[in-house]
Amino acid sequence: MRKVWLGVSVGLGVSFSFVALLVVGTYMVAANLVGGAGGRAVGLAKGAVPASYEPLIQRYGNTCPAINPALLAAQLYQESGWNAKAQSPANAKGIAQFIPATWASHGVDGNKDGVKDIWDPQDAIPSAAAYDCSLAKYVKDVPGNQTHNMLASYNAGAYAVIKYGGVPPYRETQNYVKTITTLAKSFEAPVQKVQPSRQSAGAIYFAQKQLGKPYLWGGNGTPEQGGRFDCSGLTKAAYKTVGIDLPRVANDQWNAGPHPKRNELLPGDLVFFAYDLDDPRSIHHVGIYVGGGYMINAPYTGAVIRFDKIDSPDYIGATRVTQDGAKALPRANSA
Repeated sequence: MRKVWLGVSVGLGVSFSFVALLVVGTYMVAANLVGGAGGRAVGLAKGAVPASYEPLIQRYGNTCPAINPALLAAQLYQESGWNAKAQSPANAKGIAQFIPATWASHGVDGNKDGVKDIWDPQDAIPSAAAYDCSLAKYVKDVPGNQTHNMLASYNAGAYAVIKYGGVPPYRETQNYVKTITTLAKSFEAPVQKVQPSRQSAGAIYFAQKQLGKPYLWGGNGTPEQGGRFDCSGLTKAAYKTVGIDLPRVANDQWNAGPHPKRNELLPGDLVFFAYDLDDPRSIHHVGIYVGGGYMINAPYTGAVIRFDKIDSPDYIGATRVTQDGAKALPRANSA
């Protein structure tokens, strides 16, 4: 949600043909933005994780072949939402949500200060990586994908993975493996162009129909609110029309898919703006990219839903929303 906006409106008189031409024109070259050989990068996308944790995740995310920095980031985000003081009803503690018994056997003194502190990310993040790698070692002789087997061991225990010769047939475990591997894509720095979204045109069409409506802080577009929206209410509603359920808050929508570069943006990408470009938790505004350097957005109180330029000093990046990416998001963080 955004209080201050530096973009320039291009007016309410812009017709739908403007959007249509941008969408069609951009998708005519979409084939050139996809393809190429090679696997995905194991590095982190710019601004994907809070800057204070990035060196730790980048370093310890390469502890063993079963993990990478993006996967480690996905686990930490899923566990705590980057909250180093998080504590669950099951007594799981810290950014990595270790229970005391597991910490006692797998906690490490990452910062070499003589103390293994479950609350200190400098200890907890390397401990999470070490624990993952220990699990991977336990199941190294099990057939199948070593990362999937490691994640399944994290959720169901190494014995279950060994017993079933891979990811066990437990719905919770299979969902966990899919969730973390999907969520990891939103932290990766891709080595090839990001695939276009098939649902984006429908989301843009919905957003275009809202042009001219007055902004409403906390607006979800309900009849009681006169069909009015704030920034993340608009993006959530737009993607809801194409069957994708996004979280309510802008900074939670950031991890709903991979992050295309500025020169790879396509209509339908969500574009984000933050107070601190090194910390996605400081995201305060989101819009829907329509091409040509413009977005549709609900800017601030006193303004109307309109077209604005995306290039401003607080632009942090974009997300190409996917259905699996949206489903993988931890909902507890979007209250």
